[in-house]
Amino acid sequence: MARNKEPVDLILAKGKSHHLTKKVIEERRESEVKAAKDNIKPPSYLNRSQKTKFKKIASELIELDIMSNLDCDALARYLIALDIYISLSRKLQENDLEGIDIKDEKKLAEAVEKLDEVSKIQDRYFKQCRMAASDLGLTITSRCRLVVPKAPEPKKNKFDKFISG
Repeated sequence: MARNKEPVDLILAKGKSHHLTKKVIEERRESEVKAAKDNIKPPSYLNRSQKTKFKKIASELIELDIMSNLDCDALARYLIALDIYISLSRKLQENDLEGIDIKDEKKLAEAVEKLDEVSKIQDRYFKQCRMAASDLGLTITSRCRLVVPKAPEPKKNKFDKFISG
């Protein structure tokens, strides 16, 4: 099965360009689709605090050169899922079982069932947040997968070893 084509700059950064001619590299650069970065702003459906978080995270992603206009909605979905996850986490922390009479099995069963349901929903939103964060480069592992081009090393002269020693 064939692999997806990698951008030319990524191939060059990995140092695997030995099989590409300069002409092929130039042709591939010209044919690659680059998404614009001129209209990155929070969507209107976000609330005020989410828009603030959006601007903060977006500015950092733009600085890393990994965000474009196409990523705005993905970042917005991440922020919405994060807010819901935090809200559910607080709800779970507040609804402890201390105030419930253990002898009243019906009330205890209802409380446990309610906490279990909220916990399952919380877990779903945690998974959504984790996947979105990984897609956007917000996690350590996803940033480690990003290839940062190295500065070109100066070419070594094959006769330098005779001069130095």
